[in-house]
Amino acid sequence: MDLKNACRMCLFPFQMLYYIVRASLFSLLPNRRKDLSKEVVLITGGGRGIGRHLANEFAKQGARKLILWGRTEKCLKEAAEEISLSGTECHYFLCDVANREEVYKQAKVVREKVGDVTILVNNAAVVHGKSLIDSDDDALLKSQHINTLGQFWTTKAFLPRMLELQHGHVVCINSILSQSPIPGAIDYNTSKASSLAFMESLTLGMLDCPGVGCTTVLPFHCNTEMFQGMRVRFPQLFPPLKPEMVAQRTVDAVRADQAFLYLPWTMHALVFLKSFMPHVALEEIHKFSGSYTCMNTFKGRT
Repeated sequence: MDLKNACRMCLFPFQMLYYIVRASLFSLLPNRRKDLSKEVVLITGGGRGIGRHLANEFAKQGARKLILWGRTEKCLKEAAEEISLSGTECHYFLCDVANREEVYKQAKVVREKVGDVTILVNNAAVVHGKSLIDSDDDALLKSQHINTLGQFWTTKAFLPRMLELQHGHVVCINSILSQSPIPGAIDYNTSKASSLAFMESLTLGMLDCPGVGCTTVLPFHCNTEMFQGMRVRFPQLFPPLKPEMVAQRTVDAVRADQAFLYLPWTMHALVFLKSFMPHVALEEIHKFSGSYTCMNTFKGRT
């Protein structure tokens, strides 16, 4: 080993300590938030649920234009009208992110009619809430195509222009289930784990790209119609998150250039415990929280 590499190895632990201390201090201090007044924000699945709340929050915090993508025109139209009434320009387009060609086609339409997208929010997702044996093959494929591959197509459609402009942000609304799966949602768990790997790789790849950032949000169970009927054993200890709170924290994380956001913060402890605890202990945690049976009453979106 040459002297240069030997010095790097010696300095590495001190560098890691420095970055940990710096990140801890920055988390305690109010940092500068970037202005959204020139941003054009596109949100997939923007007609309802967290996506609709995200659209309202971006508008509230000063985004210049909003673009909503989804598969249900009624929801998209209602959401767009609601945002337009608040004074923010809003457009909507029917687009199934699972369809690669449709994504590329609509991305071109967006650029021609609205302009360059500077913040892309990959929010669209589905969940079927069944075991592997009980799941229909087409339903399993649908989850992977929308929840995971859809991000490939939307990011490929809009990221090149962000890199060219040296200005942009890619956001993913993921889930804590990507790191701590539960029974009864195997399609969702798998797709979100793949989505997390995609965002981790993308975030690392953007480190040398000035002006372009990434944010991945990993919330606990949200109180939306998508997970209607899901039950936890101790709702007082593990209350479902309010979608408006998730939206507010997500926009704040984008403005602060925060790479990863766990909601609530206690989810950090869950991921940490999982990294070293024996499997039998993890089983007891799942039994205690009731996650083995939480999907038994799942109804999903009506």
